[in-house]
Amino acid sequence: MFLLLLPNVKWDKMFSATVETLYMTAIAGIFVFILGLIIGLVLFLTAPNQLLENKWINRVLSAFVNIFRSIPFVILIILLLNFTKFLVGTVLGPNAALPALIIGAAPFYGRLVEIALREIDKGVIEASIAMGASLWTIIRKVLIPESLPALVSGITVTTISLVGYTAMAGVIGAGGLGNLAYLDGFQRHRFDVVFVATVIILVIVFVIQFIGDMITKQIDKR
Repeated sequence: MFLLLLPNVKWDKMFSATVETLYMTAIAGIFVFILGLIIGLVLFLTAPNQLLENKWINRVLSAFVNIFRSIPFVILIILLLNFTKFLVGTVLGPNAALPALIIGAAPFYGRLVEIALREIDKGVIEASIAMGASLWTIIRKVLIPESLPALVSGITVTTISLVGYTAMAGVIGAGGLGNLAYLDGFQRHRFDVVFVATVIILVIVFVIQFIGDMITKQIDKR
């Protein structure tokens, strides 16, 4: 009975679009986590009164983060078209969306990482230095473990943003649920297609949030 209310929905296409959205979100999320963690660590460590204090590196990287955080994602995709074609060989399909997704989200997550690291008790870091711990040991044994709940919360928020970015990328041919909702739904006035695509996106977002919250609660010992 319910399916009769969705006459224009092609479930095989909807399934393929869902897989493409999950693919783009997962691959981009992995790279965003790695790059964002590096960006955040460098921002934190090169800040005033930190272990690798360097105002020029900090200012340049901070400017980079602020610039790419401020560019609307749709415009960023357009700006990166030539770079994407050079890197991937095409500007269409899920793989073509990955450079813009990563470049758009990594600076955002990097700033969240920096904020999380700033919340660490300075006494813990000073104690590690006093015991002769190396920089790598401090990063691995102090900074990341102490900020881990905030890092997980941050990547959860960022991954949810990535789901929205994939929908926007779909409008210009990147595939996924956004592409299906726009081309097969909106442009052909098939609003049942738009509705189902929207519901699936919401389900994906809720699942990501649930998993992120669950992991955060498990590792947060405060």
